Amino acid sequence: MDIRRTLLWMIFSFSLLLLWNNWQEYNGKPSLFSSTPASETTAQATTDGAPTATGTSDASIPSAAPATASTPAELPVSPAVTPSTELVQVETNVYKLSFDPTGAQLVKAELLKYNSPEAPDQPMVLLDNSAESIYMAQSGIVGAPAGQSYPTHLTPFGLVSNTVDSANVRTLVFEAVADGVRVVKTFTLGSDSYAIQVRHDVFNVSDVTIQPSVYLQLTRDGNNPPDSSRLYNTFTGPVVYSSEDKFQKISFSDVDKNKASYTGQANNGWIGFVQHYFATAWVPPADSARTNQVLRVSDNLYAIRTIEGMGSIAPGASQSMTADLWVGPQDQAAMGSLAEGLDLVVDYGWLTILAKPLYYLLALLHSFLGNWGWSIVALTVLIKLVFYPLSAASYRSMAKMKLVTPRLQALRAKYGDDKAKLNAAMMEMYRTEKINPLGGCLPMLVQIPVFIALYWVLLGSVEMRGAPWILWVQDLAARDPWFILPAVMMATMFLQIKLNPTPPDPMQARIMMIMPLVFGGMMFFFPAGLVLYWCVNNTLSIAQQRYIMHKLDKETAAAKR
Repeated sequence: MDIRRTLLWMIFSFSLLLLWNNWQEYNGKPSLFSSTPASETTAQATTDGAPTATGTSDASIPSAAPATASTPAELPVSPAVTPSTELVQVETNVYKLSFDPTGAQLVKAELLKYNSPEAPDQPMVLLDNSAESIYMAQSGIVGAPAGQSYPTHLTPFGLVSNTVDSANVRTLVFEAVADGVRVVKTFTLGSDSYAIQVRHDVFNVSDVTIQPSVYLQLTRDGNNPPDSSRLYNTFTGPVVYSSEDKFQKISFSDVDKNKASYTGQANNGWIGFVQHYFATAWVPPADSARTNQVLRVSDNLYAIRTIEGMGSIAPGASQSMTADLWVGPQDQAAMGSLAEGLDLVVDYGWLTILAKPLYYLLALLHSFLGNWGWSIVALTVLIKLVFYPLSAASYRSMAKMKLVTPRLQALRAKYGDDKAKLNAAMMEMYRTEKINPLGGCLPMLVQIPVFIALYWVLLGSVEMRGAPWILWVQDLAARDPWFILPAVMMATMFLQIKLNPTPPDPMQARIMMIMPLVFGGMMFFFPAGLVLYWCVNNTLSIAQQRYIMHKLDKETAAAKR
């Protein structure tokens, strides 16, 4: 049996499968590789919500944590609400934020250090409440007796203060009173931080004891971000993290079908929405019981929230709860320091064990080189050096195969269609010449997981967004504007094929010549950072192969003397 032919067909078939999957996604079909997150605790989305312009719903939520669905308290339902005309706007070194006094909601977040993919001269808009995009951070108090309503994200709040201290830390304080409960909501923003501290102070100004709960909510439409590619898939949707069940992604389609599966009850973790390069997350206090919910508010509108009880508050008393709200880039270092598991929003899947060290090494190289493009080059060189012994064995085997190719063709001509005799003769020749027919394939297969992990690191790293390399490449997360790198990649792939032994089977030879066109054509639309990695990898492989073939030629010549 020709094992090399089988491996070649496997690689080519897998390539075709990837191309078909990308074509399906390009045409709006589901990915062949999508999976449904599983968890021991299942929480079903509620679909009978009454939507408003601010993303509200009449879905029931527990009145206190730990809570169950059997003790509901209704979020208030109101007619359609339009954004307030008098938004409260503040600016830091990284943000321009807009707060709606109705509910003290964060309704717009412009990230000043990131350009918009649609208008490069404008900042990236992550949160928004417009006709084109709905994505907001909301919170409120529930648990009121029947017929009453505590301040929620529909209640008018008043701006009490908007101050900046000597350390350039800005503090916004909003206040509202409803049915004997006064809520003071305080936002604290550091000048250079994407983490916003949000404190809820609840004062019981009634004459009876109350048991309120704080809910922290994110509301978003189901649209993909504007810089999404139809040639490669990145996840967009709600996520839940707990120390028990770890990182759980929830697809919008599962929410629509009431099949969303995630951790509903926990005393730790966080909730959020993720998209390519960016994320939002509510991080409640650790070691406090909470209930998580993901629901469909209306067509193409979804909400994820966590509800935490504040215990009993006597008349004249108060309680407070402080949470963190992340709104910004998927900065793994900063997010990981904010909360356990928050850095997992950059999801590498089953290759995390390889991808995480590669990312940290890439970041370390950048700390020395100061340029992400050259850091990619340096990291690729280091990986090639680590795998040099395997690559050397592979190229040596291929070089030997190339030397005996004329003899293989002679054997095929001699035995014709007699596969048994042909295989026996080939194996005898391999033993005589000390050639391992798998020697050229297995070392390369061992390296594939590492190179795939590096691929996902480069695809998912927000550091590449807007990062220049040299000359014409001014954004490693965008495609090469002049298509120079994809052309170089195709050329280096053709050169590699020419250096390898020509497959004796004409069909195999044709497949090998088509593969550079297929992969090179795909790379015309991939981020320049990924194509740079492949170009450097191919160039180093060619140099290694030429060096090893030269050594083998010298050894062969010396043996003949």
